[in-house]
Amino acid sequence: MAKWTEADIPDQTGRTVLVTGANSGLGLRTAQVLAAKGARVLIGCRSTERAQQALDLIQGDASALELDLADLASVREAASSVPELDVLINNAGIMAVPYGTTKDGFERQFGTNHLGHAALTWLLMPALRKRPGSRVVTVSSLMHSSGRIDFDDPNWERRRYSPAGAYAQSKLANILFARELDRRSTDVTSIAAHPGVAATDLTNNMADAHRSSILKIGGRLSHLFSQPVEKGALSQLYAATSLDARGGEYYGPGGFQGAFGYPAVARVAAQGRDDLAASRLWDLTAKLTGVTPDPA
Repeated sequence: MAKWTEADIPDQTGRTVLVTGANSGLGLRTAQVLAAKGARVLIGCRSTERAQQALDLIQGDASALELDLADLASVREAASSVPELDVLINNAGIMAVPYGTTKDGFERQFGTNHLGHAALTWLLMPALRKRPGSRVVTVSSLMHSSGRIDFDDPNWERRRYSPAGAYAQSKLANILFARELDRRSTDVTSIAAHPGVAATDLTNNMADAHRSSILKIGGRLSHLFSQPVEKGALSQLYAATSLDARGGEYYGPGGFQGAFGYPAVARVAAQGRDDLAASRLWDLTAKLTGVTPDPA
């Protein structure tokens, strides 16, 4: 495809978009662009203070939705307050943090990055069906290629915990879920995307979580070799708005190693194309979250 930019986004007037984790980074940029294009944007944030700070940076119709993906009660409450929706962008995430659990007892990265988003998606499917051409965009990562779903121990209760391994598992789960949702749904399009190597707050947040000054310095240095957030957000904006974006696809930067550049069809690792694993994950996710899959 040609060099697709924000200028190629069609008018979004009349559309309602929910972006999770929109208080900073890719999510904030995505919300800013879509609001400027006329969409009504809901920013799903855990912190009401940080949500307000983000709203001050968005020009257009934007409001906050209190949402903690690490708490399924919060996910249910948030979903119940959204009557109609055109686009859900599952953007929020944490990366390579020390071991911890969500309020519901899941390993934090698997629980936040995958289970919380999957539950939110299923609960919002009735709202999405009310709008023709509705879409779900799930943000994954290049790291999905090193991921493996341990169906016997997805929450790292018996094996030795690996921060990077848990992150890769959660990002692989994002890909599998997005593809399975598109395979099962006949009325809502599901697409996956990734930002490549982008200068977001993830590395700084990881350093803070580990209380590591070395990781903090490394995070600052990595920004020197990363593309800006404005460019990193293009892939999910393409997936959310382009008339050429196709269900079941995965979009990311089309440059060197998928790390930099303008949106293009991205490579899905073999484990991300495993339909049996995707179906098993769908069922496991329903069992763990207690949320009825939609479509069933």
